[in-house]
Parts: sequence; C-alpha cells; structure tokens
Amino acid sequence: MVAADLPVGDRIRHYRGGRRQDAVAGLVGISPDYLSQIERGLKVPSLPILYALAQELGVPIAALLSERAPTDEDAAALPETAVGRALLGYGPARGSAPVPAGVLRGRVESAWQDWQSNPARFTSAAETLPALVADMEHAARAARTGTDPAERRAVLCTAADLYCLLRSYLRRIGRVDLATLTADRAMRAAEDADDPLRITAARWNLGHVLLAAGQPAEAEEPALLAAEQVGATPLPETERAAMSGALQLVAVMASARRRRWFEARERLRRHAAPAARAVPDGSNIGWTVFGPTDVALHAVSVDMEAGETGEALHTADAIDTGALPSVERAFTFGLEVASCHSQRRDDAATLLSLLSLETIAPEDLARTPLARQLVLTVIRRARAMHARQAEQPAERIGLV
Repeated sequence: MVAADLPVGDRIRHYRGGRRQDAVAGLVGISPDYLSQIERGLKVPSLPILYALAQELGVPIAALLSERAPTDEDAAALPETAVGRALLGYGPARGSAPVPAGVLRGRVESAWQDWQSNPARFTSAAETLPALVADMEHAARAARTGTDPAERRAVLCTAADLYCLLRSYLRRIGRVDLATLTADRAMRAAEDADDPLRITAARWNLGHVLLAAGQPAEAEEPALLAAEQVGATPLPETERAAMSGALQLVAVMASARRRRWFEARERLRRHAAPAARAVPDGSNIGWTVFGPTDVALHAVSVDMEAGETGEALHTADAIDTGALPSVERAFTFGLEVASCHSQRRDDAATLLSLLSLETIAPEDLARTPLARQLVLTVIRRARAMHARQAEQPAERIGLV
C-alpha cells in the first residue's frame, strides 16, 4: 500500500523494491537512464511503457497511477467532517442546558495549549474539537438570546478564541474553506463581545486564512489597517505592541508572496522588529507567538521566499527556538531550513533536518505537503546511503 499522493515515479521505485534498475529497464525495453528519469519525476512514461512496467513489476497498472477515490464512508470518518458538522449545528438539542462559560473557557485554553505544544496534536485535536465545537455553538446560541450580559460576553470571548484555534487546525489539514468560515465566526464573536484584543486577534487570523488561500494582496491591506488601529485600542502597551507586530508580520509575508522583497524586509525592520522589543519571548499574547524570535523566523521566511537560501541559513543558525511556545512555529522554521538545504542540493543536511523535525512533530511531518515532497526529493536525488535512510521516515509518514 502506498499513499494516494505518491507520484508515479516513486510508485515505480517502491514496487521495484530491491531489483536492479538496469535489470527492470532491460526487461521493459527502455534504458536504465530513462527509467531513472521516470522514477525521479523528470520524465512521464507513455501508457505502453507504464503498462509494461506494471506487468514486469507484477502489479495492476492502477497501482502505478493512484489509489481509489475516497468513498462517502471514508469522508464521514474524517475529523474535519465531524468538526464541520458541529459548526453547522449538529450538537446538543436546543432545549438542553448550555455548558457554562467558565467550563468552556477551561476547555478552550486546554485545547489551545495542547494544539501548540503536543507532538501528537492532530490526533488530540481530532478527539477533542468536535464535541467542544458542538458545545460552544450551543452555548453561543443560548448566550445571544439570554438575559445575562456577563455570561453572554464571556461565552462570546471564549467562542472567538476557539474559532481562532479552529482556523489554525483546519488550515493545517488542508480545509481552507472551513478555516475561512471559522475566521469569519471568530470576527463576529469578538465584535459581538466588544473585546479589543480578540477583535485584533480575529483580524490576524483572517490575514492568515487569506495567505493560505493564495490571496496575499487581500491579506495585506486589512492587516496594515488593523495594525494601525491597534494603537487606538484600550489595551495594555505590551498587548498593543504584540498584536500590532503580529499583524505587521502578516503584511510582511503578503509582500514576500507578491515578490516584493525589499518592501517585506523594510516592514520587518521598521515595524515588526521595534514592536517585538516590547514583547518578551514566550508571552504568546492572543495565541500569536509574537516576539523577537518570531520576527527572526519571519526574516528566514522572507529570504527563503526570495530564493536567498545562503542568507536564510546564515540567519537561521543564530536562532534558538527553545523559548517558542508553539510546536507549529518551530516546525515551520525547521521545514524552511530543510527546504533551503534542498534548494542548495545538500541532501545530507536536508535529511538531517527532516529527521529532527520528525522527532519534535511527527504528525506535522506526515501531514505537510512540502515535508512529504522533501522526503521524496532525498529518495530520488541523494546518494544511495542517504536515499536508503530517507526511505525509513517515508514509511513512517505513510508515503510507502
């Protein structure tokens, strides 16, 4: 069994197993170099050659093309389906008593901490989020029509926090559509609660959804407007600095995605870095992880986006992610380092980075498309010893 996203060339290599490449190529009637190019994804085999390869490897031709399409039963079992059903109102009966705001607050904070620190965070989130979302939706409906203003505000503030968490979770599992829905609900809940910190955090979340959706231009202007408006909010100075800086980082990445490298670096230097000096590392205001280390990580991201991998790796060498309260942010940084090594064709360093990432966040490695692609690149391109070593994590993350 191989993963559904495994390319044709990697499927051929998998089913070839320990058989010599030149022997299989000769029996199929092609050159070893041509088979090597097919396996490395440099050539696309014609249908007759693909059929001959399938015959020689003893597998149906469909095994070299794709796995079966997911059935309705498969989709119903996915965790995002359960979360989506809860968001659409499949939860406790409307007449039942809602969970109090204080209880929900504890559950949401626990879910956030687990999401940011647990190496098995996807498994844990799949187990806890559907019921939590259902209870929160029910409580929010009851609070909006209730007569206790303090309970109503407490529920809506907690709902805004949960929806921001859902945005992060759903984006990471590839459901940008549901992530956009939850980002909108976070904004609505925060505005209904009239909570300045959560309104700003919801705008930060919306910016990340737009970046994930491939809409950097749409993400940039609202983020800059929100960053400007933070200064007029009645928040403590540290919170204003953290949220303004976090929003500036959204605009930084939006500029980088639009290939405006100078603009991105200037915004990082003139706006985000000064804000970070007022925010201690590890404070995690609004669950944004903003601080001096986060700004340094974004400098690496900009250099990587610009293709300046040498500069990115030089900057990365000076960064200590030990103070980061987020596994996700540390994983993203490590993945960008691995990507820089791969772009420089340093397969040994790429493999070392990937193995390190598997130690701190194995589920992220298995679920992130770029990580999976980097593992395949090492298998295709590296020296035999490193390629064999890369096959072990490939098996563990479900590629083969």
